[in-house]
Amino acid sequence: MAGLEDLYREIILDHYRNPRNRGELEVPPATMAEGFNPLCGDEVRVYLQVADGIITEVGIGGQGCSISQSSASMMSTAVVGKSIDETRSVLRKFKEMMSIHEHGLEGDHLSPDENQPGRSGLGDLEALRGVVKFPVRIKCATLGWNTLEQALTEPGDG
Repeated sequence: MAGLEDLYREIILDHYRNPRNRGELEVPPATMAEGFNPLCGDEVRVYLQVADGIITEVGIGGQGCSISQSSASMMSTAVVGKSIDETRSVLRKFKEMMSIHEHGLEGDHLSPDENQPGRSGLGDLEALRGVVKFPVRIKCATLGWNTLEQALTEPGDG
């Protein structure tokens, strides 16, 4: 399992060092939402350009720890080209993966298939699965996703 954890660590570091979709989009026509984690000072801005119910462009801004910024970068690549409904589905799956339930910290709340690496349908986002072992960092990993959820509720061409 150490090999998989090393791979996941590299994916996270790559997104931190080389963030995808970094930058602002013009508002309007894009929508923008801001998220802030007062516990550690992480800030994320999510810009969404939506046309005919499809997310055509995402912009990410802000600053913070490697987990928050990597997760936001990974989120931005995961939702471009997806419909609003598909995006909400990815958002739900990611938040389920990142949640702590009474069953423990290992994703035991997922179905047996989804609990296996590579089976959740989240691709590289699974690299963040290990964050659940550090509950104080879960807010860092979910900040961009909560901000995305807020941006999806903003008025726009959805």
